[in-house]
Amino acid sequence: MELLCAERVSPDSSGVAGGAAPAATASADPVLLQRRVLDNLLRTEERYAVTATYFGTVQTEVTPHMRRVVAEWMLELCEEQNCQEDVFPLAISYLDRFLSTCAVGKSQLQLLGTVCLLLASKLREPSSHGLTAETLVFYTANSVTYADICSWELLVLSKLKWDIAGVTAHDFLPLLLSRLHLPRKVNTEMVQRHAQTFISLAGRDYKFTLYSASTLAAACLSAALRGLCDDTSHLLRLQELTGIDLDCLHTCLENVEVMVQAAIAATAAASRQPAGPNCPGREEAARWTPPPQDKAHSNAATPTDVRDVQF
Repeated sequence: MELLCAERVSPDSSGVAGGAAPAATASADPVLLQRRVLDNLLRTEERYAVTATYFGTVQTEVTPHMRRVVAEWMLELCEEQNCQEDVFPLAISYLDRFLSTCAVGKSQLQLLGTVCLLLASKLREPSSHGLTAETLVFYTANSVTYADICSWELLVLSKLKWDIAGVTAHDFLPLLLSRLHLPRKVNTEMVQRHAQTFISLAGRDYKFTLYSASTLAAACLSAALRGLCDDTSHLLRLQELTGIDLDCLHTCLENVEVMVQAAIAATAAASRQPAGPNCPGREEAARWTPPPQDKAHSNAATPTDVRDVQF
């Protein structure tokens, strides 16, 4: 047996100067790409699925719009803290599983999202780069306390029956991508990054929770290939690998593409906002001076409408 250490030590790895050291990650293990791993994920994904709508049944105060606001805040927090790609999808899975079993008030929704991020970070992040309770309190502009997080962490774990090693769409990506046998000219890393972005965007929208993790992963991979390579020939192969009904896969793919187009249009519209000194409305905007804000609150980008605005 050969023991090989692939670790590389550099002068900057101590993290004393120039910021924190990058997290040490293991090399890709080909054993984790075997067919039995995919079969195990396909068998267990139903255990973590949300099979019915909980709005109007379990949840009487929380609405889909409130969930979207909190999900967008969770995604922005993960991006700003450079979390692993699978932290946000796992946190959203915890959020939906909890909401499908336990009613919460609208003033408690951000606290729930905070605790879900903490649990997902503990499970998927290296210990030296995980989200801390203090960091999360800061990002809520101190609207929740450390004691709140500790008590709700136990509550969420109990409602999830301590089963937090959930299956998400992100887990299927490398297993499916390695079996598509893409041409050498296709940049598989770019395809995977685009699919990861689509999965994160889908996490904001409640309607995608009604699809299984494998369905969402296959649809996002197909959308990424269609966008990057203008290739639609792999949809049948993805259907064979996952055993998903083809009509269901087509519907999910169409919803993903609509979502992506809406996100592109929103980004383009934001970039076209007038910024020149002679633009209409500039003088009116200049006459209004925003009130001073607490520094921590402005940096946190907290969705205060979840707690303060009457929906």
